Amino acid sequence: MNKRKKFRLLDHTADLGILVYGKDLEELFSNAGEAFFDIITDLRRVRERTERIIRVGSSNLEDLMVQWLGELLYVHDVDGLLFRSFFIDELRDGSLKARARGEAFDGKRHVINTEIKAVTYHQIEVKKEKGRWRARVIFDL
Repeated sequence: MNKRKKFRLLDHTADLGILVYGKDLEELFSNAGEAFFDIITDLRRVRERTERIIRVGSSNLEDLMVQWLGELLYVHDVDGLLFRSFFIDELRDGSLKARARGEAFDGKRHVINTEIKAVTYHQIEVKKEKGRWRARVIFDL
Protein backbone atom coordinates (compact mmCIF):
# COMPACT_ATOMS: atom_id res chain seq x y z
CA MET A 1 0.00 0.00 0.00
CA ASN A 2 1.40 3.38 -0.98
CA LYS A 3 0.42 5.76 1.79
CA ARG A 4 1.33 9.36 1.09
CA LYS A 5 2.90 11.49 3.77
CA LYS A 6 0.47 13.91 5.45
CA PHE A 7 3.00 16.16 7.15
CA ARG A 8 6.48 16.47 8.65
CA LEU A 9 8.04 18.65 11.32
CA LEU A 10 10.55 21.36 10.46
CA ASP A 11 13.42 22.48 12.64
CA HIS A 12 13.21 26.21 13.22
CA THR A 13 15.09 28.37 15.70
CA ALA A 14 13.04 28.76 18.93
CA ASP A 15 9.88 27.76 17.08
CA LEU A 16 8.45 24.70 15.40
CA GLY A 17 7.29 24.35 11.83
CA ILE A 18 5.40 21.87 9.72
CA LEU A 19 5.22 21.00 6.06
CA VAL A 20 1.76 19.71 5.26
CA TYR A 21 0.67 17.87 2.12
CA GLY A 22 -2.64 17.13 0.42
CA LYS A 23 -4.00 15.94 -2.90
CA ASP A 24 -6.43 18.88 -2.79
CA LEU A 25 -7.03 21.90 -0.58
CA GLU A 26 -9.56 20.07 1.59
CA GLU A 27 -7.07 17.34 2.41
CA LEU A 28 -4.33 19.94 2.95
CA PHE A 29 -6.36 21.84 5.55
CA SER A 30 -7.52 18.62 7.20
CA ASN A 31 -3.94 17.34 7.44
CA ALA A 32 -2.81 20.70 8.83
CA GLY A 33 -5.33 20.35 11.67
CA GLU A 34 -4.12 16.84 12.37
CA ALA A 35 -0.46 17.91 12.33
CA PHE A 36 -1.24 20.80 14.69
CA PHE A 37 -2.80 18.54 17.33
CA ASP A 38 -0.20 15.81 16.77
CA ILE A 39 2.38 18.35 17.96
CA ILE A 40 0.29 19.15 21.04
CA THR A 41 -0.56 15.61 22.21
CA ASP A 42 -0.59 11.90 21.40
CA LEU A 43 -3.56 11.63 19.04
CA ARG A 44 -3.92 7.89 19.72
CA ARG A 45 -5.30 8.85 23.15
CA VAL A 46 -7.89 11.33 21.82
CA ARG A 47 -11.38 9.96 21.28
CA GLU A 48 -13.97 11.43 18.94
CA ARG A 49 -16.63 12.27 21.53
CA THR A 50 -17.57 15.77 20.45
CA GLU A 51 -17.75 17.74 17.24
CA ARG A 52 -17.16 21.44 16.76
CA ILE A 53 -17.98 23.49 13.66
CA ILE A 54 -15.10 25.79 12.72
CA ARG A 55 -15.59 28.70 10.31
CA VAL A 56 -12.90 31.09 9.11
CA GLY A 57 -12.46 33.40 6.16
CA SER A 58 -9.73 35.27 4.35
CA SER A 59 -8.78 36.76 1.02
CA ASN A 60 -5.86 34.38 0.33
CA LEU A 61 -4.82 30.81 1.10
CA GLU A 62 -1.86 31.68 3.35
CA ASP A 63 -3.99 33.83 5.61
CA LEU A 64 -6.79 31.24 5.53
CA MET A 65 -4.33 28.60 6.80
CA VAL A 66 -3.21 30.89 9.64
CA GLN A 67 -6.84 31.70 10.49
CA TRP A 68 -7.79 27.99 10.43
CA LEU A 69 -5.00 26.88 12.74
CA GLY A 70 -5.39 30.00 14.88
CA GLU A 71 -9.06 29.19 15.44
CA LEU A 72 -8.17 25.61 16.38
CA LEU A 73 -5.63 26.99 18.87
CA TYR A 74 -8.25 29.36 20.29
CA VAL A 75 -10.79 26.54 20.80
CA HIS A 76 -8.07 24.38 22.36
CA ASP A 77 -6.96 27.15 24.73
CA VAL A 78 -10.40 28.47 25.71
CA ASP A 79 -12.49 25.29 25.73
CA GLY A 80 -9.76 22.75 26.50
CA LEU A 81 -10.56 20.61 23.46
CA LEU A 82 -8.22 18.24 21.65
CA PHE A 83 -9.15 17.26 18.10
CA ARG A 84 -8.01 14.26 16.09
CA SER A 85 -10.02 14.32 12.87
CA PHE A 86 -11.14 17.07 10.54
CA PHE A 87 -13.74 17.17 7.79
CA ILE A 88 -13.70 20.14 5.43
CA ASP A 89 -17.29 20.76 4.40
CA GLU A 90 -16.77 23.97 2.45
CA LEU A 91 -13.67 25.63 1.05
CA ARG A 92 -14.34 28.31 -1.54
CA ASP A 93 -14.30 32.04 -2.13
CA GLY A 94 -11.97 32.61 0.81
CA SER A 95 -14.09 30.81 3.39
CA LEU A 96 -13.65 27.51 5.16
CA LYS A 97 -16.24 25.54 7.11
CA ALA A 98 -15.13 22.35 8.82
CA ARG A 99 -16.05 19.85 11.49
CA ALA A 100 -13.40 18.97 14.05
CA ARG A 101 -13.89 15.87 16.19
CA GLY A 102 -12.23 15.10 19.49
CA GLU A 103 -12.78 15.53 23.20
CA ALA A 104 -12.04 17.67 26.22
CA PHE A 105 -8.59 17.42 27.76
CA ASP A 106 -8.48 14.73 30.47
CA GLY A 107 -5.37 14.86 32.64
CA LYS A 108 -5.68 11.15 33.38
CA ARG A 109 -5.35 10.17 29.70
CA HIS A 110 -3.83 13.12 27.87
CA VAL A 111 -0.39 14.68 28.09
CA ILE A 112 0.38 18.04 26.54
CA ASN A 113 3.69 17.43 24.78
CA THR A 114 4.12 20.91 23.30
CA GLU A 115 2.28 24.11 24.08
CA ILE A 116 1.77 26.28 21.03
CA LYS A 117 1.44 30.00 21.75
CA ALA A 118 0.61 31.23 18.26
CA VAL A 119 0.37 30.42 14.58
CA THR A 120 2.69 32.81 12.75
CA TYR A 121 2.90 34.38 9.31
CA HIS A 122 6.68 33.81 9.30
CA GLN A 123 7.57 31.87 6.12
CA ILE A 124 3.91 30.94 5.57
CA GLU A 125 3.37 29.27 2.25
CA VAL A 126 0.48 27.46 0.59
CA LYS A 127 1.03 26.34 -2.98
CA LYS A 128 0.42 23.66 -5.52
CA GLU A 129 3.46 21.93 -6.96
CA LYS A 130 3.73 18.82 -9.09
CA GLY A 131 -0.03 18.28 -8.87
CA ARG A 132 -0.10 18.24 -5.07
CA TRP A 133 -0.74 20.93 -2.45
CA ARG A 134 1.86 21.85 0.15
CA ALA A 135 1.84 24.28 3.06
CA ARG A 136 4.57 25.48 5.40
CA VAL A 137 3.52 26.88 8.78
CA ILE A 138 5.67 28.05 11.70
CA PHE A 139 4.36 28.04 15.29
CA ASP A 140 5.53 30.20 18.18
CA LEU A 141 6.22 27.98 21.20
